[in-house]
Amino acid sequence: MHFFEYKDHQLYCEGIPVQQIAEKVGTPFYLYSYQTLVRHFTVFDEAFKGIPHLICYSAKANSNLALLRLFVNLGGGVDVVSGGELYRALKGGANPQKIVYSGVGKREDEIEYALETGILMFNVESPQELQVINEVAGRIGKKASVAIRVNPDIDPKTHPYISTGLKQSKFGIDILRAPMAYRLASRLPNLKVVGIDCHIGSQLIEVGPVIEALRRLKQLVENLRKKGIEVQYLDLGGGLGITYEDEEPPDPVEYASPILEQIRGFGCTLVLEPGRVIVGNAGVLVSKVLYTKENEEKRFVIVDAGMNDLVRPSFYGSYHQILPVKEEAREEIVAEVVGPICESSDFFAKGRKIPDLRAGELIAVMSAGAYGFSMSSNYNARPRIAEVLVRDDQMFVIRRREGYEDLIRGEEIPEFLTSVKSKV
Repeated sequence: MHFFEYKDHQLYCEGIPVQQIAEKVGTPFYLYSYQTLVRHFTVFDEAFKGIPHLICYSAKANSNLALLRLFVNLGGGVDVVSGGELYRALKGGANPQKIVYSGVGKREDEIEYALETGILMFNVESPQELQVINEVAGRIGKKASVAIRVNPDIDPKTHPYISTGLKQSKFGIDILRAPMAYRLASRLPNLKVVGIDCHIGSQLIEVGPVIEALRRLKQLVENLRKKGIEVQYLDLGGGLGITYEDEEPPDPVEYASPILEQIRGFGCTLVLEPGRVIVGNAGVLVSKVLYTKENEEKRFVIVDAGMNDLVRPSFYGSYHQILPVKEEAREEIVAEVVGPICESSDFFAKGRKIPDLRAGELIAVMSAGAYGFSMSSNYNARPRIAEVLVRDDQMFVIRRREGYEDLIRGEEIPEFLTSVKSKV
């Protein structure tokens, strides 16, 4: 459920017409619904209320400080995958003891930063990483709490680019090799084994693969306990999908029910890392139609947002529903909705049946709250766009639109280039 709907033929975000917001902040911009964010987090959290658990929101989905603070205020922790995300989580008010640090390529300076911060645990992805964390922890006189990310070789039945639990994946340690990694971790003097971690993929629409992975993790944990290695936290990752087009993912209660059956009484705190399911349908990308044109084969609707703002359609071939901000009876056409970027892959829809849009009107690219702004760039020297949060009938700019001066911030021209006159 989300709070974007038509009222009097105008698309609203909660209590404010989208058109009104666009008139104040310009286009394009990202728009988020506070009530949707709160509802999605709360429903997911309450689905697991029967067991000890910790919801660590996945910052990579959308790391805006206002959203991080919102989830922290609701009692959540944060899953981070870089020093930058850790910095953001702390600036958002996160309790370090509710932060887990995932990711396959942690640098030594990032590891030290996390140790000094006092995070809950590292999700470790290789024996070499165990060694490095041990060395860094010893150097600064800390004890590092670690979980090992286990790759259970489960097909998550999702897009191959966001599948992370198969043998060929770069993520995690093969489940058959995991006992050796745990033995190594238990011998290293500056490490404390506290957990086990698994994340099989993103945009999951079936519970079955998650349950099969959980069964394999439980068997491994039982074997570790027999060898004296205690596991306090079982991190099942995130990945629960949302509806973009015609997907029918389980709701959080349906997702949680079989997990609760497996984990209840197992003696572990369950850690979950939802991202997309919390923020995906809570945000839209608002853009203006600049031009329409056609040739002998196709019609094009050219808008002022591009793949630099929302890369998912270009990157994954992902579907996002496209709605006119003004609802009215009109002819439907088959067209390509494209942006201003100088790439043929710059599109939001290809061969899509859509309302006959006109130059100057606004569209909303739906379900864009996850992996939208967080994957955006300055490609083609385009300033990154604004982000707006609506609560009831109030709007808040939670990230200002970049200006041209932001594009060159931090850059310098060496003196030898400025001291020589240009050759004509």
